[in-house]
Amino acid sequence: MNKTELIDLIAQQADISKAAATRALEAMIGGVQTTLKKGGSVSIVGFGTFAVTKRAARTGRNPRTGATIKIKAAKVPKFRPGKGLKDALN
Repeated sequence: MNKTELIDLIAQQADISKAAATRALEAMIGGVQTTLKKGGSVSIVGFGTFAVTKRAARTGRNPRTGATIKIKAAKVPKFRPGKGLKDALN
Protein backbone atom coordinates (compact mmCIF):
# COMPACT_ATOMS: atom_id res chain seq x y z
CA MET A 1 0.00 0.00 0.00
CA ASN A 2 1.36 3.42 -0.91
CA LYS A 3 0.45 6.85 0.44
CA THR A 4 -2.30 7.49 -2.12
CA GLU A 5 -3.96 4.16 -1.37
CA LEU A 6 -3.74 4.87 2.37
CA ILE A 7 -5.40 8.27 1.87
CA ASP A 8 -8.19 6.60 -0.13
CA LEU A 9 -8.69 4.04 2.66
CA ILE A 10 -8.78 6.74 5.37
CA ALA A 11 -11.27 8.81 3.37
CA GLN A 12 -13.53 5.81 2.78
CA GLN A 13 -13.48 4.43 6.34
CA ALA A 14 -13.80 7.81 8.08
CA ASP A 15 -16.41 9.01 5.57
CA ILE A 16 -14.47 12.21 4.82
CA SER A 17 -13.13 13.79 1.64
CA LYS A 18 -9.78 12.79 0.20
CA ALA A 19 -8.52 16.33 0.84
CA ALA A 20 -9.41 16.05 4.53
CA ALA A 21 -7.83 12.59 4.72
CA THR A 22 -4.67 13.95 3.12
CA ARG A 23 -4.49 16.80 5.65
CA ALA A 24 -5.06 14.35 8.52
CA LEU A 25 -2.34 11.99 7.34
CA GLU A 26 0.12 14.85 6.71
CA ALA A 27 -0.61 16.26 10.18
CA MET A 28 0.03 12.88 11.79
CA ILE A 29 3.30 12.37 9.91
CA GLY A 30 4.40 15.93 10.66
CA GLY A 31 3.61 15.50 14.36
CA VAL A 32 5.64 12.30 14.57
CA GLN A 33 8.59 13.92 12.75
CA THR A 34 8.54 17.01 14.96
CA THR A 35 8.44 14.95 18.15
CA LEU A 36 11.25 12.66 16.99
CA LYS A 37 13.42 15.66 16.00
CA LYS A 38 13.06 16.98 19.56
CA GLY A 39 14.25 13.60 20.88
CA GLY A 40 10.86 12.44 22.13
CA SER A 41 8.86 9.36 21.31
CA VAL A 42 5.32 8.84 20.02
CA SER A 43 3.30 6.00 21.53
CA ILE A 44 0.00 4.93 19.98
CA VAL A 45 -1.65 2.39 22.26
CA GLY A 46 -2.47 -0.82 20.40
CA PHE A 47 -0.34 0.17 17.39
CA GLY A 48 3.22 0.86 18.48
CA THR A 49 5.90 3.33 19.47
CA PHE A 50 8.09 5.56 17.31
CA ALA A 51 11.41 6.50 18.92
CA VAL A 52 14.89 7.74 18.03
CA THR A 53 18.00 5.65 18.62
CA LYS A 54 21.63 6.57 18.15
CA ARG A 55 23.83 4.59 15.80
CA ALA A 56 27.53 4.74 16.68
CA ALA A 57 30.20 5.72 14.18
CA ARG A 58 31.77 2.74 12.48
CA THR A 59 34.00 1.72 9.62
CA GLY A 60 32.61 0.22 6.45
CA ARG A 61 33.88 -1.01 3.14
CA ASN A 62 33.17 0.36 -0.33
CA PRO A 63 31.85 -2.66 -2.28
CA ARG A 64 33.28 -1.43 -5.60
CA THR A 65 36.81 -0.61 -4.55
CA GLY A 66 37.17 -2.52 -1.29
CA ALA A 67 38.52 0.62 0.40
CA THR A 68 37.58 1.22 4.02
CA ILE A 69 35.44 4.26 4.76
CA LYS A 70 34.30 5.98 7.94
CA ILE A 71 30.57 6.07 8.53
CA LYS A 72 29.42 8.92 10.79
CA ALA A 73 27.30 8.45 13.89
CA ALA A 74 23.61 9.05 13.20
CA LYS A 75 20.21 9.26 14.81
CA VAL A 76 17.79 6.77 13.28
CA PRO A 77 14.03 6.33 13.70
CA LYS A 78 12.82 3.08 15.21
CA PHE A 79 9.36 1.53 15.39
CA ARG A 80 8.34 -1.04 18.00
CA PRO A 81 4.98 -2.66 17.26
CA GLY A 82 2.45 -2.80 20.07
CA LYS A 83 0.57 -5.81 21.36
CA GLY A 84 -2.59 -4.98 19.37
CA LEU A 85 -0.69 -4.90 16.09
CA LYS A 86 1.19 -8.10 16.87
CA ASP A 87 -2.03 -9.88 17.82
CA ALA A 88 -3.75 -8.71 14.61
CA LEU A 89 -1.04 -10.36 12.53
CA ASN A 90 -1.04 -13.72 14.30
